[in-house]
Amino acid sequence: MQEITLYNPLDMHLHLREGEMLKSVVDFSASQFVGAVVMPNLSIPITTANLALEYQKEILKNTQNKNFFPLMALYLTESLDQEEFKKSNDNGFKIFKLYPRGVTTNSSSGLDEIFTPRVLEIFEMMEDRGAILSVHGETNGFCLDREYEFGEILIKIAQKFPKLKIILEHMSDRRSIRLLEEYENIYGTLTLHHITMTLDDLLGGGLKPHYFCKPILKTPQDRDALLKLALQAHPKVSFGSDSAPHLEKNKLKDNGAAGIFSAPLILRALADLFDKHECLENLQAFVSDNAMKNYNLCFKQTKKITLQKSHSRIPAKISCIQNDIVPFGANQTLEWK
Repeated sequence: MQEITLYNPLDMHLHLREGEMLKSVVDFSASQFVGAVVMPNLSIPITTANLALEYQKEILKNTQNKNFFPLMALYLTESLDQEEFKKSNDNGFKIFKLYPRGVTTNSSSGLDEIFTPRVLEIFEMMEDRGAILSVHGETNGFCLDREYEFGEILIKIAQKFPKLKIILEHMSDRRSIRLLEEYENIYGTLTLHHITMTLDDLLGGGLKPHYFCKPILKTPQDRDALLKLALQAHPKVSFGSDSAPHLEKNKLKDNGAAGIFSAPLILRALADLFDKHECLENLQAFVSDNAMKNYNLCFKQTKKITLQKSHSRIPAKISCIQNDIVPFGANQTLEWK
C-alpha cells in the first residue's frame, strides 16, 4: 500500500475560536499538526501577551494531543507599546496580525489607517526585534479586487521596512504572486480551498454558503496559478488552512458567516491533491519545511504523521453547541487516510 510520512506538519493559519466551539474543533488540528499559528480575532481580541498566554492555556487544556504547540499571534492595534511588545517577545510571541477594520470576522478592532505615525513606529519596532507581520490583505473595494488593491499597501510597507518579514495570508489572487517574486521580505500562505476551488463552486450551481470565505474564491486562472505554487512547494509559501468553523445556523443566515471549516480533512486532502498531480514528494516542504525556515521555528519533539492510500470519508457534520459545523467537502470520499 502506498504511503507517505510527514515530519512536523504545520498549519500556519488556523482559527480555533473559543469556549464550546474550541472544544469541538481543536483536536482535528492537534491530531494532525505539531503546531499551528492560531488567529487572535476572538470576540475579545488577543491584543496582549497575557491574553495570548491565557488563550494558549485554554487550547492546551482542551486537546487530547499533547504533542501539539499553539503558536500565538497577537492582534495588532495602535496600543501596542514597547513594554507590551517586550513582554510578548519574552513569551515567544513574535507574530502580529494586521486586520484592516471590518474586512472579515471579528475585525472591528482592526486598523482604520495603516500609515499613521503610531503604526509606523510599531512596524519599526517589529523590524528591529525580528517580529513577523501577518496580514489579512484586503481593502473594502470590489470583492474580486480587494487583495490586489491591498498589494500596493504591502509594497509600501515592504519598501519602507525592508527587514520586516511580511506574510500575506491566504493568498487568493494570482496578481499577488509578483509580490513574492519582487520583494525579498514578502511571503505568503495558501489554503486548501483557494488552490482547489473557484467562485463557480460557491455560486455556479446555486449558492453554497459553506464555501463562502474571505478573501472570496476567485477565477480558475487564480486557482491554477496558486495551485502551481503549492505543488512546487515554492520556498516563500507555507501551508495555512484558514480553517474557520462557524455553526451551520450562522452560515445559513442572510448575511452568512465567512469561513470554511477544513480542519477534519486537511492532510488527507492535500495528499490526495499532490498525489493526483504527481507531486507527492513536495508535500513535506509545503506543509512543514518551508514554514520551519520562513518562521525560524524549531521543535524539541518530532511528530510523524503517516498517510496511506486508502479510501476515507469526510464527515457530514461535526456536533457543537446544540447545532452543527459542516466541514469542507462534507460526505465526500478521499483516496487517502
